Amino acid sequence: RTDDKKVSSSALIADSTFLKMFSFPMIKGNINSALNSTYSLVITEKMATKMFGNADALNKVITIDSNNFTVTGVLKNLPSNTRFDFEMILPWSYMTKTGQDDHNWGNNSVNTYVQLQAGTDPMRVDREIQNVTKKHSGGVEQQEIFLHHISNWHLYSRFENGKIVGGRIELVVMFGLIACFILLIACINFMNLSTARSEKRAKEVGVRKVSGAVKSQLIGQFLGESVLTACIAGIFAALILMLCLPSFNLLVAKQLVLPVGNIYFWLIAVAFVLVAGLIAGSYPAFFLSSYKASSVLKGSFKKSHAVINPRKILVVLQFTFAIILVISTIIVTQQIKHAQKREAGFEKGQLVYVWLSGELYDRYPMVKSELLRSGIAASVTKTNAPMSASFSNTWGYQWAGKAPNDKTVINTFVQDEGLVTTAGLKLLMGRDMDLKQYPTDSTAILLNESAVRVMGFKDPIGQIVRDQDVNYRVVGVIKDFVLESPFAQIAPMVIHGAHSNWFNIINIKLAPGYDVAKAIDVMGKIYSKYNPEYPFEYHFVDDDYKRKFDETQQLGTLTTVFAGLTIFISCLGLFGLAAYMAQNRIKEIGVRKVLGASVFNITTLLSKDFLLLVMISLLIASPVAWFVMNAWLQDFTYRINIEWWVFALAGLISVLIALLTVSYQAIRAAVANPAKSLYLRE
Repeated sequence: RTDDKKVSSSALIADSTFLKMFSFPMIKGNINSALNSTYSLVITEKMATKMFGNADALNKVITIDSNNFTVTGVLKNLPSNTRFDFEMILPWSYMTKTGQDDHNWGNNSVNTYVQLQAGTDPMRVDREIQNVTKKHSGGVEQQEIFLHHISNWHLYSRFENGKIVGGRIELVVMFGLIACFILLIACINFMNLSTARSEKRAKEVGVRKVSGAVKSQLIGQFLGESVLTACIAGIFAALILMLCLPSFNLLVAKQLVLPVGNIYFWLIAVAFVLVAGLIAGSYPAFFLSSYKASSVLKGSFKKSHAVINPRKILVVLQFTFAIILVISTIIVTQQIKHAQKREAGFEKGQLVYVWLSGELYDRYPMVKSELLRSGIAASVTKTNAPMSASFSNTWGYQWAGKAPNDKTVINTFVQDEGLVTTAGLKLLMGRDMDLKQYPTDSTAILLNESAVRVMGFKDPIGQIVRDQDVNYRVVGVIKDFVLESPFAQIAPMVIHGAHSNWFNIINIKLAPGYDVAKAIDVMGKIYSKYNPEYPFEYHFVDDDYKRKFDETQQLGTLTTVFAGLTIFISCLGLFGLAAYMAQNRIKEIGVRKVLGASVFNITTLLSKDFLLLVMISLLIASPVAWFVMNAWLQDFTYRINIEWWVFALAGLISVLIALLTVSYQAIRAAVANPAKSLYLRE
């Protein structure tokens, strides 16, 4: 805050070399010395404007946690493509001065960035630092250290045993493939309609060949027409993209922008359009240019009546892609619903938390007492993390019978007391911690079911678990509860008692029957009374829990959109093809009607071939979709089994849509006046 303003802001705590390593442009101040002083502060342009308006922020004072910091530097606002998210940087020496820096070598809550000398082999550095914590932890192997290139963090952020096993790159690849499939389906439509109309251009080909045109010239002509069509489509696509991008950003909760000033973007876009045009026009070009001039001009040109022809293969191919996406959409939706029904293991409702800040660290006992006296809170507990996240884990815990090579990662959670009551955890054995009744509970711990299984305790109460030369005694066992991903296996957890410098959160269980809005209002007044320098900000645990599904729900939404788009494009092609086929058989339809065929008979005649192709597509798509989605489900420990009805439903949806598409043209042809159709001349 300043003398007249009080704001909440995101902060980063870094050592003095941070600004030298990273290339954040500094508008004012000296990069080399901006973080040298304990009470120096570097802020962004946005923060400077927020606090001081248009005035020069350099050397101005901002109060944080009752300490006065002097602005020693102003950075340009952070770009959108950085993994950092802060408005101010505090020096690490401030953490040291306030006793908040943790010298424990097992601490993994701090990011360490390493800038290698040019020519240094990262693999060699990995080998040298791998067991650095073991050297400083009395020979106890708590973790292995390895390097990960910062440019890979966004796309490659999932690890198993120190190895990259995926991350957002999987979504990029998946949606990239889907986009290619959709484009291919559009190309197939072009191929099918071009070859279906081949008889209309057969005489043109014959005349050109008689006039001296060779096959390569005809191929070039048809490819040129296709590329021109693709270029026109590309212009329309760019306009549609500009119009739809804001809606798409809302859908994916991102702020994507078109890099119109980037020449590489346009080069890739133009290349993409040209390739699409060449792919779409390749088969029609070779097909049309293969006609013999003599046969065409004599009128002996005949279209193929083969049972298996390229057009049918292309229809099967595009509907195979569409059905795969329909099946995938159903499975993704089922997986999300399955995880949402999973028992969380604790009571999320009416559970509110606020971050400890400023005076709350010292005044917490008074805040807790007043919250309970006010009647709005049924229980209050301090923890190191919210009931929706894990801030710390290690494989350094030791217990009797632990195998030397056991590297099971165990989550560490910290409470002062009363967590079982506040969070509604289910106590299976023993008791919760109670420092008033049991002073020795400062070294007491609770285990969850998964930790008991990992440690192999048959009778866990009273067992000793050692961590950093301290013996902790198990006093209770709680039922597993979901702290991290609701799709993953619940990790082993050790819940510690009081660690004075580990607390970050105040958890408040609202009293049953109390109006939530009024409770929040009372809570805000109590907060402001004891921590007036900070704005009151609160969070509901059940809202945090819902956000755990956001990424997967976005995946489901996008898959649904793409599946719908794929079927729509496929049906456009089917619609055009059905219209052409109906027109091509118009005299046959007229004869059949004269001979007494009903509308139903003719509709069935014209529709059955297309429906057969869709059924063949279903038979091909089903095993492919099962293989792909079964592999996707392996990323989730808590997952569904793929049931047979998923494929049946996808098939039913596809057949009904195809039937509606084809039936319109079939019925239109069937109800036409046979006299007119029989009178038509070629």
